[in-house]
Amino acid sequence: MRKLLTDAALTLAPPKGDRHGPLMPLLLTLTLVTGLVDAVSYLALGHVFVANMTGNVVFLGFALAGAEGLSATASLVAMAAFLAGALAGGRFGTRFAGHRGRLLTLATALQTVLVAASVLAAAVSHGPVGTGERYTLIVLLGLAMGLQNAIARRLGVPDLTTTVLTLTLTGLAADSASAGGAAPRPGRRFLSVLAMFLGALIGAVLARHAELALTLGLATVLLVGTSVAVHRLSRGDEPWIKPLS
Repeated sequence: MRKLLTDAALTLAPPKGDRHGPLMPLLLTLTLVTGLVDAVSYLALGHVFVANMTGNVVFLGFALAGAEGLSATASLVAMAAFLAGALAGGRFGTRFAGHRGRLLTLATALQTVLVAASVLAAAVSHGPVGTGERYTLIVLLGLAMGLQNAIARRLGVPDLTTTVLTLTLTGLAADSASAGGAAPRPGRRFLSVLAMFLGALIGAVLARHAELALTLGLATVLLVGTSVAVHRLSRGDEPWIKPLS
Protein backbone atom coordinates (compact mmCIF):
# COMPACT_ATOMS: atom_id res chain seq x y z
CA MET A 1 0.00 0.00 0.00
CA ARG A 2 2.82 2.39 0.83
CA LYS A 3 4.41 1.79 -2.58
CA LEU A 4 1.08 2.41 -4.28
CA LEU A 5 0.53 5.70 -2.46
CA THR A 6 4.09 6.88 -3.09
CA ASP A 7 3.84 6.09 -6.78
CA ALA A 8 0.44 7.79 -6.99
CA ALA A 9 1.88 10.93 -5.39
CA LEU A 10 4.80 10.97 -7.84
CA THR A 11 2.34 10.56 -10.72
CA LEU A 12 0.22 13.51 -9.62
CA ALA A 13 3.20 15.69 -8.70
CA PRO A 14 6.23 14.49 -10.71
CA PRO A 15 9.64 15.59 -9.43
CA LYS A 16 11.64 18.08 -11.45
CA GLY A 17 13.58 16.35 -14.18
CA ASP A 18 11.20 13.41 -14.46
CA ARG A 19 11.28 11.85 -17.95
CA HIS A 20 7.54 12.31 -18.43
CA GLY A 21 7.08 15.31 -16.15
CA PRO A 22 3.63 16.92 -16.23
CA LEU A 23 2.48 14.59 -19.00
CA MET A 24 1.32 12.13 -16.34
CA PRO A 25 -1.28 14.32 -14.57
CA LEU A 26 -2.29 15.82 -17.92
CA LEU A 27 -2.96 12.38 -19.41
CA LEU A 28 -4.95 11.47 -16.31
CA THR A 29 -7.13 14.48 -17.08
CA LEU A 30 -7.64 13.19 -20.60
CA THR A 31 -8.57 9.80 -19.14
CA LEU A 32 -11.25 11.57 -17.11
CA VAL A 33 -12.49 13.15 -20.34
CA THR A 34 -12.73 9.70 -21.90
CA GLY A 35 -15.01 8.52 -19.12
CA LEU A 36 -17.24 11.58 -19.52
CA VAL A 37 -17.49 11.23 -23.29
CA ASP A 38 -18.15 7.49 -23.30
CA ALA A 39 -20.87 7.97 -20.69
CA VAL A 40 -22.55 10.43 -23.04
CA SER A 41 -22.19 8.21 -26.11
CA TYR A 42 -23.43 5.04 -24.42
CA LEU A 43 -26.28 6.51 -22.41
CA ALA A 44 -27.51 9.25 -24.74
CA LEU A 45 -26.47 8.20 -28.26
CA GLY A 46 -27.88 4.69 -28.40
CA HIS A 47 -25.48 2.25 -26.74
CA VAL A 48 -22.38 3.07 -28.75
CA PHE A 49 -18.87 3.99 -27.63
CA VAL A 50 -16.79 6.74 -29.22
CA ALA A 51 -13.57 5.95 -27.33
CA ASN A 52 -13.74 2.26 -26.45
CA MET A 53 -13.41 0.54 -29.81
CA THR A 54 -13.25 -2.93 -28.26
CA GLY A 55 -16.79 -2.35 -27.05
CA ASN A 56 -17.91 -1.21 -30.50
CA VAL A 57 -16.52 -4.29 -32.20
CA VAL A 58 -18.43 -6.45 -29.72
CA PHE A 59 -21.58 -4.33 -30.13
CA LEU A 60 -21.31 -4.65 -33.90
CA GLY A 61 -21.28 -8.42 -33.59
CA PHE A 62 -24.27 -8.32 -31.24
CA ALA A 63 -26.19 -5.97 -33.55
CA LEU A 64 -25.56 -8.12 -36.62
CA ALA A 65 -26.87 -11.10 -34.66
CA GLY A 66 -30.12 -9.21 -34.05
CA ALA A 67 -29.65 -8.06 -30.45
CA GLU A 68 -32.13 -5.36 -29.45
CA GLY A 69 -31.10 -1.84 -28.56
CA LEU A 70 -27.91 -1.87 -30.63
CA SER A 71 -27.17 -0.34 -34.01
CA ALA A 72 -24.62 -1.77 -36.41
CA THR A 73 -24.64 1.52 -38.30
CA ALA A 74 -23.84 3.53 -35.17
CA SER A 75 -20.97 1.22 -34.27
CA LEU A 76 -19.55 1.40 -37.79
CA VAL A 77 -19.83 5.20 -37.89
CA ALA A 78 -18.13 5.48 -34.50
CA MET A 79 -15.27 3.22 -35.59
CA ALA A 80 -14.83 5.08 -38.88
CA ALA A 81 -14.72 8.45 -37.10
CA PHE A 82 -12.30 7.11 -34.50
CA LEU A 83 -9.97 5.77 -37.19
CA ALA A 84 -10.07 9.09 -39.05
CA GLY A 85 -9.17 10.90 -35.83
CA ALA A 86 -6.38 8.42 -35.13
CA LEU A 87 -5.05 8.97 -38.66
CA ALA A 88 -4.95 12.71 -38.05
CA GLY A 89 -3.27 12.10 -34.70
CA GLY A 90 -0.64 9.94 -36.39
CA ARG A 91 0.18 12.75 -38.80
CA PHE A 92 0.36 15.24 -35.92
CA GLY A 93 2.67 12.87 -34.09
CA THR A 94 5.01 12.61 -37.05
CA ARG A 95 5.06 16.34 -37.73
CA PHE A 96 5.69 17.39 -34.12
CA ALA A 97 7.64 14.35 -32.97
CA GLY A 98 10.54 16.50 -31.80
CA HIS A 99 8.56 18.35 -29.12
CA ARG A 100 6.10 16.41 -26.97
CA GLY A 101 4.78 19.58 -25.33
CA ARG A 102 3.90 21.23 -28.64
CA LEU A 103 2.37 17.99 -29.88
CA LEU A 104 0.02 17.69 -26.91
CA THR A 105 -0.82 21.40 -26.95
CA LEU A 106 -1.92 21.42 -30.58
CA ALA A 107 -3.68 18.07 -30.39
CA THR A 108 -5.75 19.02 -27.35
CA ALA A 109 -6.57 22.38 -28.94
CA LEU A 110 -7.98 20.58 -31.99
CA GLN A 111 -9.75 18.11 -29.75
CA THR A 112 -11.28 21.04 -27.88
CA VAL A 113 -12.69 22.41 -31.13
CA LEU A 114 -14.29 19.06 -31.95
CA VAL A 115 -15.84 18.59 -28.51
CA ALA A 116 -16.99 22.24 -28.40
CA ALA A 117 -18.71 21.64 -31.75
CA SER A 118 -20.48 18.68 -30.15
CA VAL A 119 -21.66 20.98 -27.35
CA LEU A 120 -23.29 23.23 -29.94
CA ALA A 121 -24.84 20.24 -31.70
CA ALA A 122 -26.26 18.97 -28.41
CA ALA A 123 -27.56 22.41 -27.47
CA VAL A 124 -29.42 22.70 -30.77
CA SER A 125 -31.31 19.45 -30.17
CA HIS A 126 -33.18 20.86 -27.11
CA GLY A 127 -34.19 17.56 -25.54
CA PRO A 128 -34.09 14.03 -26.97
CA VAL A 129 -31.37 13.62 -29.56
CA GLY A 130 -32.70 13.05 -33.07
CA THR A 131 -31.08 10.83 -35.68
CA GLY A 132 -29.20 13.67 -37.38
CA GLU A 133 -27.87 15.10 -34.14
CA ARG A 134 -27.00 11.60 -32.91
CA TYR A 135 -24.72 10.82 -35.82
CA THR A 136 -23.25 14.31 -35.80
CA LEU A 137 -22.26 13.82 -32.16
CA ILE A 138 -20.90 10.32 -32.81
CA VAL A 139 -18.70 11.61 -35.63
CA LEU A 140 -17.40 14.67 -33.75
CA LEU A 141 -16.67 12.75 -30.55
CA GLY A 142 -15.23 9.76 -32.42
CA LEU A 143 -12.81 12.04 -34.24
CA ALA A 144 -11.80 13.69 -30.96
CA MET A 145 -11.19 10.41 -29.16
CA GLY A 146 -9.32 8.83 -32.07
CA LEU A 147 -7.03 11.86 -32.11
CA GLN A 148 -6.51 11.64 -28.36
CA ASN A 149 -5.71 7.93 -28.48
CA ALA A 150 -3.12 8.38 -31.24
CA ILE A 151 -1.41 11.25 -29.43
CA ALA A 152 -1.29 9.34 -26.14
CA ARG A 153 0.26 6.43 -28.01
CA ARG A 154 2.88 8.73 -29.56
CA LEU A 155 3.74 10.29 -26.18
CA GLY A 156 4.46 6.81 -24.88
CA VAL A 157 3.86 7.31 -21.15
CA PRO A 158 3.51 3.76 -19.71
CA ASP A 159 0.06 2.83 -18.35
CA LEU A 160 -1.51 6.12 -19.47
CA THR A 161 -3.16 5.38 -22.80
CA THR A 162 -6.21 7.49 -21.73
CA THR A 163 -8.71 5.12 -23.39
CA VAL A 164 -7.82 1.46 -22.81
CA LEU A 165 -7.66 -0.09 -19.34
CA THR A 166 -7.60 -3.83 -19.99
CA LEU A 167 -3.81 -4.10 -19.95
CA THR A 168 -3.61 -1.64 -17.05
CA LEU A 169 -5.92 -3.78 -14.92
CA THR A 170 -4.08 -6.91 -16.00
CA GLY A 171 -0.78 -5.33 -14.95
CA LEU A 172 -2.15 -4.38 -11.54
CA ALA A 173 -3.00 -8.01 -10.85
CA ALA A 174 -0.34 -9.92 -12.78
CA ASP A 175 2.58 -7.77 -11.60
CA SER A 176 1.44 -7.51 -8.00
CA ALA A 177 3.45 -8.87 -5.10
CA SER A 178 0.76 -11.53 -4.59
CA ALA A 179 1.56 -12.87 -8.06
CA GLY A 180 5.29 -12.75 -7.40
CA GLY A 181 5.85 -9.68 -9.58
CA ALA A 182 7.75 -6.48 -9.01
CA ALA A 183 4.56 -4.37 -9.24
CA PRO A 184 5.94 -1.44 -11.29
CA ARG A 185 3.94 1.80 -11.25
CA PRO A 186 1.02 0.54 -9.12
CA GLY A 187 -0.06 4.06 -8.17
CA ARG A 188 -0.08 5.27 -11.78
CA ARG A 189 -2.13 2.27 -12.86
CA PHE A 190 -4.58 2.75 -10.03
CA LEU A 191 -5.00 6.44 -10.82
CA SER A 192 -5.61 5.65 -14.50
CA VAL A 193 -8.44 3.29 -13.58
CA LEU A 194 -9.79 5.75 -11.00
CA ALA A 195 -9.81 8.63 -13.49
CA MET A 196 -11.79 6.61 -16.03
CA PHE A 197 -14.21 5.47 -13.33
CA LEU A 198 -14.79 8.99 -12.02
CA GLY A 199 -15.28 10.36 -15.53
CA ALA A 200 -17.85 7.66 -16.29
CA LEU A 201 -19.61 8.20 -12.96
CA ILE A 202 -19.81 11.97 -13.33
CA GLY A 203 -20.83 11.64 -16.96
CA ALA A 204 -23.59 9.15 -16.13
CA VAL A 205 -25.00 11.35 -13.35
CA LEU A 206 -25.01 14.42 -15.60
CA ALA A 207 -26.45 12.47 -18.54
CA ARG A 208 -29.35 11.33 -16.36
CA HIS A 209 -30.10 14.58 -14.56
CA ALA A 210 -28.83 17.43 -16.76
CA GLU A 211 -28.67 18.61 -20.34
CA LEU A 212 -26.36 16.66 -22.64
CA ALA A 213 -24.54 19.88 -23.51
CA LEU A 214 -23.53 20.30 -19.86
CA THR A 215 -21.59 17.03 -19.77
CA LEU A 216 -19.87 17.79 -23.05
CA GLY A 217 -19.22 21.33 -21.82
CA LEU A 218 -17.39 19.94 -18.80
CA ALA A 219 -15.25 17.80 -21.12
CA THR A 220 -14.50 20.92 -23.17
CA VAL A 221 -13.40 22.85 -20.09
CA LEU A 222 -11.05 20.03 -19.09
CA LEU A 223 -9.56 19.96 -22.59
CA VAL A 224 -9.05 23.73 -22.61
CA GLY A 225 -7.34 23.51 -19.24
CA THR A 226 -5.08 20.71 -20.47
CA SER A 227 -4.09 22.57 -23.63
CA VAL A 228 -3.34 25.80 -21.75
CA ALA A 229 -1.43 23.99 -19.00
CA VAL A 230 0.82 22.00 -21.33
CA HIS A 231 1.49 25.11 -23.42
CA ARG A 232 2.71 27.01 -20.37
CA LEU A 233 4.66 24.10 -18.94
CA SER A 234 6.50 23.35 -22.18
CA ARG A 235 8.10 26.77 -22.64
CA GLY A 236 11.35 25.69 -21.03
CA ASP A 237 13.80 22.95 -21.93
CA GLU A 238 12.72 20.18 -19.58
CA PRO A 239 13.66 16.54 -20.31
CA TRP A 240 10.01 15.50 -20.76
CA ILE A 241 9.62 17.72 -23.82
CA LYS A 242 12.15 15.73 -25.84
CA PRO A 243 10.90 12.68 -27.77
CA LEU A 244 11.49 9.20 -26.43
CA SER A 245 14.62 7.65 -27.88
